[in-house]
Amino acid sequence: MPEPSLTSAEITTQPACWRRAAEAAAEASASATGLPRPGERVAVTGCGTSWFMAQAYAALREASGQGETDAFPASEFPVMRTYDRLVVITRSGTTTEVLDLIEEVRERREVFALTADPASPVVRAADETAVLDWADEKSVVQTRFATTALAYLRAGLEASGALPAGVKGMAEAAADAETALKDPLPSEVLGAGQWTFLGAGWAYGLAQEAALKMREAAGAWTEAYPAMEYRHGPISITSPGRVAWLLGTAPAGLETDISRTGGTLVADGARLDPLADLIRAQRLAVATAESRGLNPDTPRGLTRSVILNA
Repeated sequence: MPEPSLTSAEITTQPACWRRAAEAAAEASASATGLPRPGERVAVTGCGTSWFMAQAYAALREASGQGETDAFPASEFPVMRTYDRLVVITRSGTTTEVLDLIEEVRERREVFALTADPASPVVRAADETAVLDWADEKSVVQTRFATTALAYLRAGLEASGALPAGVKGMAEAAADAETALKDPLPSEVLGAGQWTFLGAGWAYGLAQEAALKMREAAGAWTEAYPAMEYRHGPISITSPGRVAWLLGTAPAGLETDISRTGGTLVADGARLDPLADLIRAQRLAVATAESRGLNPDTPRGLTRSVILNA
């Protein structure tokens, strides 16, 4: 039997990583270190997976009433806008677009970075950092670092008593993650020809990330949409042999609409935290890659960090 991929091994460590992140965030919150303060106008940025985690956190923070929070990919950041704090998510700490952005704005706003490498350039460039080196990965494909960075930021909201209504605390989310690691993936999901991931509010960023994992690891045909927007055209792609996967709670009537397409519906929002449900999508990406004879650790055309020539 072949050895499990690095990606699949790293996926299994996420419950423990989230619990450690929650402890670290509680300490940071108590000492007012790095994390955005209530009332600050905050922008969150990253590239690829990190951008999708930025989207999820921005939606969570704004829904919590902590203050206006926007998310942008680093390459498209509106540098003329005024923010009190820039939150940067970057596993390697070496991504060119992120470092260029910090250099451009650091004189005008506080920069807080989350990274996995304590020796990376972003640690020197930011005003404050959270180094989550224990969540770093060997695989090119991001899984546990990204979700742990979001868990850290989410736990910061929880520590300040500001989680939006209906959002679980990280202890419960980590328990759901353990369930997500054990749940068998349905055969009709494993054997599908196309997958569409949907989410509302902060779960939309997670839906984007689920689709990206499928594209990166397996070269699969995947799409992602806000749950309510799915009815406005994209639902036409779903049919027998294809999957619509809802992360989080489904808007009223959407499950019925999807069922009419004849496609396979995955909707466990009442049972699993959306971040835990993302773990199942990560597992699906690995399983799909392996069924196609691909190595999920080394996707075609990707590297650990995008470093552009000067």
